[in-house]
Amino acid sequence: MAKTAMIRARLEPDLKRDAETVFSTLGLSPTEAITLFYKQVTLHHGLPFEVRIPNAETREALEQAARKEKLTEYASLDDLRVAAE
Repeated sequence: MAKTAMIRARLEPDLKRDAETVFSTLGLSPTEAITLFYKQVTLHHGLPFEVRIPNAETREALEQAARKEKLTEYASLDDLRVAAE
């Protein structure tokens, strides 16, 4: 089938540049990436990834991390594992 349908979208220039860098690394053109996304949407009958609204606790943790507040540092991965037990 001939490709005749067109999509137009406005994006932030930095987002477009960063995404196209990833596409290039993957060997995809922006058109191929969009086609791949649309094919996955039709195969999944929805978005091909989970989309959720974070709860209040998660939003607060994200905001604290962005402000670099209440962060815990570990000397090693083993130390982190011990703390998680």
